[in-house]
Amino acid sequence: MEEIIQEKISADHLLYVSLKYTKTCDVIMNLLIRWRKMIETSIGKILKHAKKKKKISSVPANPIVQIEEVKRLFKKDRNFLDIIELYEMFRKLEDLRIERIGEFRKNVTLKIYYQGKEINVNLEQLKKYAEKMEKFVDSVKGFLK
Repeated sequence: MEEIIQEKISADHLLYVSLKYTKTCDVIMNLLIRWRKMIETSIGKILKHAKKKKKISSVPANPIVQIEEVKRLFKKDRNFLDIIELYEMFRKLEDLRIERIGEFRKNVTLKIYYQGKEINVNLEQLKKYAEKMEKFVDSVKGFLK
């Protein structure tokens, strides 16, 4: 659990300190990648714990199968499933088409084109993601206890 908390602290620092002063899309990308690492770590810990508690027979090696397994374990937790959907986008970040808008300004926006949709990741959207991440970490803590 400590690893997950450390990733979250690093992500929070990027959001509330680095982004406040630099306002660049690189910081937004780094934040999204940090969240991706946190979610990956969480998925790994959840699956190991579920195997120990005999909720699953084995921990899958394939990331896509891992995602499906975690979705099955948390099918009633809507916020958790939202985060997993975000994670699926975060996994492909480096390969997606991205536009940088308003760098070094208050309204800095990273425009991501994913599954035929245009997603505007700005400060407002990042705060919404941060709230969901907070709830996600709480869900993971509850599961791992």
